Amino acid sequence: MLPTDETAREVGIRINPSILAADFVNMQAELARIATADFVHVDVMDNHFVPNLTFGPQMVERIQATSPVPLDVHLMISDPDRWAPGYAELGAASVTFHLEAAAEPVALARRLRSIGARAGIAVKPATAVDGLFDLLEDFDQILVMTVEPGFGGQSFMPETMPKLQRLAHEARRRGSSVWLQVDGGIGESTIAQAAEAGADTFVAGSAVFGADDPANAIAGLRAAASRHL
Repeated sequence: MLPTDETAREVGIRINPSILAADFVNMQAELARIATADFVHVDVMDNHFVPNLTFGPQMVERIQATSPVPLDVHLMISDPDRWAPGYAELGAASVTFHLEAAAEPVALARRLRSIGARAGIAVKPATAVDGLFDLLEDFDQILVMTVEPGFGGQSFMPETMPKLQRLAHEARRRGSSVWLQVDGGIGESTIAQAAEAGADTFVAGSAVFGADDPANAIAGLRAAASRHL
């Protein structure tokens, strides 16, 4: 029997559509199309840490005001120690910053948590994760990028799966409840690889927003992931 959408939710599968693939001109309508998602993934890029520019706090505040699901903000920016708390103060449920950009990642995570947001940390494809093992309890989510950050529509990088496996193994060994997220090239074919490697939280862009029926696409992704837990 194929797992149902509700079963997938119960076992802890989360699907977070990325608005990088949405129609920015009709953002409120686009958000309404993903009401069955767990979170909406909001990519904030500064054209400095990554070679692209999206939007900042004002746009995130408007998304926060109109989204039917909580915000999962992914900061691809320089100096997150300064800027990340502001996104938590806007009401984002989760704020993820990059290990490569943060000066004091643990202190920043504690600050985000004190405001009321889940604290996440992200790593680029080439960044090792071993240094995070002793910090698992300081974060609510670890994002393993499965593409180079900065642009949507890239192909999934299977070579990132070994470090995701190491993270998942270490989290289980330590009894950690940290969420393991993947972002980049996620669709029904690649989500299986990521789930088998230990991911439980999946960012999908065109696989959801490019579908005729986003709710059906979200349910299909959840089912595909739960079959490989």
